[in-house]
Amino acid sequence: MIKRTLFIGNPAYISSANKLLVIKQPDPVLFKQEDDIKTIPIEDIGVLVLEHKQITITNYALEQLVANNTAVITCDSRSMPNGLLLPLYGNTIQSERFSDQINASLPLKKQLWQQTITAKINNQASVLRYATNEEHKNMTIWAGKVRSGDPENLEGRASAYYWKNLFSEIDSFVRGQFEDAPNNMLNYGYAVLRAIISRALVSTGLLPTLGIHHHNRYNAFCLSDDIMEPYRPYVDKMVFDICHSSDNWKPELSKDIKKRLLQIPVEDVIINGKRSPLLVAATTTTASLYKCFSGESRKILYPEMNG
Repeated sequence: MIKRTLFIGNPAYISSANKLLVIKQPDPVLFKQEDDIKTIPIEDIGVLVLEHKQITITNYALEQLVANNTAVITCDSRSMPNGLLLPLYGNTIQSERFSDQINASLPLKKQLWQQTITAKINNQASVLRYATNEEHKNMTIWAGKVRSGDPENLEGRASAYYWKNLFSEIDSFVRGQFEDAPNNMLNYGYAVLRAIISRALVSTGLLPTLGIHHHNRYNAFCLSDDIMEPYRPYVDKMVFDICHSSDNWKPELSKDIKKRLLQIPVEDVIINGKRSPLLVAATTTTASLYKCFSGESRKILYPEMNG
């Protein structure tokens, strides 16, 4: 079953009863009477986004959401995702899997990073092909030349070329967290993607904190940031389509744009030769990652884009 992404952007009181998430709108003047209370099976929810300042949620509702391995995202005063709640455990043999992850050798991590960057650059090349109707053979060449650990930083070289060409029609576009639009849309999409990958890692029994490449004492999601790299181009393509969907496109992160970006979990991807929603594909990736940590495999499975 495909899990739902639930977005709450109005004042609400959220509780739980009979394995249902109960959402009550507190102001009948603003909301139609028949819409005052909504119920949704908690088992159907994969990602829950809480945006409004006047949302109240009970501890029991959070308990039930966590037990269902739902990724709960909170937003700041700018309506940008700034927090993520995940379960402390998500697998019956979690301590064994933690041990395999912690004891993974440096050569293995470098090989996994090589595969990760190769997949990322190939997917970026597909997005550029889609966006420009041109082949970008240098991207394919760089993807084929990535070595263990990417010592030449071909990821950085490909990234600079990629961003220069993807939004070339936007004057002075620079990719950065605090730069001008459409960076706000990219940031929002990446935050949702990070939650999806973190959820998949926890359900597989892995620690999102211990990365194969990213290492930051202040980052609790280093592994999530590693594994989401080849998935980022799916967000990029979605943002590109948003920017080109209308001649009157505006840079504001509107509710309609957020609604579109929240479709990321159900975006169709091809992984291991099969079509799958991105939310499901993420678990395929993290399961293959654990097999690498445990010595069962040497290959991590990532989705492949068709530009």
